[in-house]
Amino acid sequence: MSAPAPSPLAIVDAEPLPRQDEVLTEAALAFVAELHRRFTPRRDELLARRADRRAEIARTSSLDFLPDTREIREGDWKVAPAPAALNDRRVEITGPTDRKMTINALNSGAKVWLADFEDASAPTWENVVTGQLNLIDAYERRIDFTDARTGKSYALKPAEQLATVVMRPRGWHLQERHLQIDGRPVPGALVDFGLYFFHNAQRLIDLGKGPYFYLPKTESHLEARLWNEIFVFAQDYVGIPQGTVRATVLIETITAAYEMEEILYELRDHAAGLNAGRWDYLFSIVKNFRDGGEKFVLPDRNAVTMTAPFMRAYTELLVRTCHKRGAHAIGGMAAFIPSRKDAEINKVAFEKVKADKDREAGDGFDGSWVAHPDLVPIAMASFDAVLGAKPNQKDRLREDVSVAPGELIAIDSLDAKPTYEGLRNAVQVGIRYIEAWLRGLGAVGIFGLMEDAATAEISRSQIWQWINAGVVFENGTLATADLAREVAAAELTAIRAEVGEEAFANGKWQQAHDLLLQVALDADYADFLTLPAYDQLTG
Repeated sequence: MSAPAPSPLAIVDAEPLPRQDEVLTEAALAFVAELHRRFTPRRDELLARRADRRAEIARTSSLDFLPDTREIREGDWKVAPAPAALNDRRVEITGPTDRKMTINALNSGAKVWLADFEDASAPTWENVVTGQLNLIDAYERRIDFTDARTGKSYALKPAEQLATVVMRPRGWHLQERHLQIDGRPVPGALVDFGLYFFHNAQRLIDLGKGPYFYLPKTESHLEARLWNEIFVFAQDYVGIPQGTVRATVLIETITAAYEMEEILYELRDHAAGLNAGRWDYLFSIVKNFRDGGEKFVLPDRNAVTMTAPFMRAYTELLVRTCHKRGAHAIGGMAAFIPSRKDAEINKVAFEKVKADKDREAGDGFDGSWVAHPDLVPIAMASFDAVLGAKPNQKDRLREDVSVAPGELIAIDSLDAKPTYEGLRNAVQVGIRYIEAWLRGLGAVGIFGLMEDAATAEISRSQIWQWINAGVVFENGTLATADLAREVAAAELTAIRAEVGEEAFANGKWQQAHDLLLQVALDADYADFLTLPAYDQLTG
């Protein structure tokens, strides 16, 4: 049975949820409807433009800085100064907006919590609506949680000890099938942004903070311009001052890496910084240059560290760009999940995390991400050592950095090759992540790492690329569709033995196996795994 929304503007096509009326108010849905009618047509044009640009890359196997925007790159301008609540971002924790994570992230000691409605959250309607409720409850200090399994209770620390929230809506490509306006699904980005902004903009101002956002999967400065237009409209709509919104853009697509200055320029009244993503960035390279032949073939994902020459070019250019324009540069994710059983594993992993964060702080980043509260002190120590009492190091202009266009796509500068074990790992992680996602979990611990949707994207993309490039592994085996099927079948058998018959039957293992092979083997490469996966997501 479908429950009608309290507004004639919108149809909510989902089973009613407890307290949904607190989120899906008539006024909030009217705001989302305005966003949808004004901005979805332009979003549609920009998605079509993505396809055109991808076709051009397929034809040329190259990218360059835009000639038409040279004046912006050479101009003398800055983004708006950071508000006090976002001036010190030395450690940021990421995670979905379930009730336990909301409390733990806010209490973690990190300066910022990336409250994620995107890759760390499977977009079931329950996750979409209850995530909004959890954030409202947190701001109203009426949130608590008791773990039914352990009996442990969680509650918020005093306000001055809580992380500042930066909320991440879904990417432009995703629809929200449960909310239709004028007979059409609303883009997930507008649902997430609209409901959060409408309910919390003034509430956050009253708390001395503001409506702050991370913008995912941006592919061009024109997409940043659309977000800026949305911010201008939204601030006028609810009657708060222009410039109250702040947005940090994830540079996690290869095309955006060539438009970092332009992206900041379009958002300059609302820009807070740029972030260096990793798995989505590599996924974007594979997606865009999948026809480019051997020189664009990535090795195993774990062999592509942030010290690879083309990744160094990307991160150093990001720091220089941000600091030149007065914006924060935020580093990548430390995804390790500490073991409660193996101190030696933790010791080795903590050393790697420390080295990674030391490098970022030394390179000039103003902060970085972690996925687990236990990593907050490690990352904090790395940035404290460089920053001291300073909130950031935007005064380090990195004018020593000069990156030529070809350096960002010099994949063959990395001395590593795909391996058979890399194929097996991609299949293992892909199946395990997709299975959890189909059950409504977006942030999943797999083999000691916190994985999200970007993990599955790079896994399936590498399988696709290695097969289509005719890679021969170190053991002499040719990468073929049949080999991928053979490895996937063996993995499914191993999972069945590992979890037991009952858990296997109650899970979505076969479905995940089939979906991974679909998106890894189809000749027609799907733009995003989450598009066919969303059709299979229940709830």
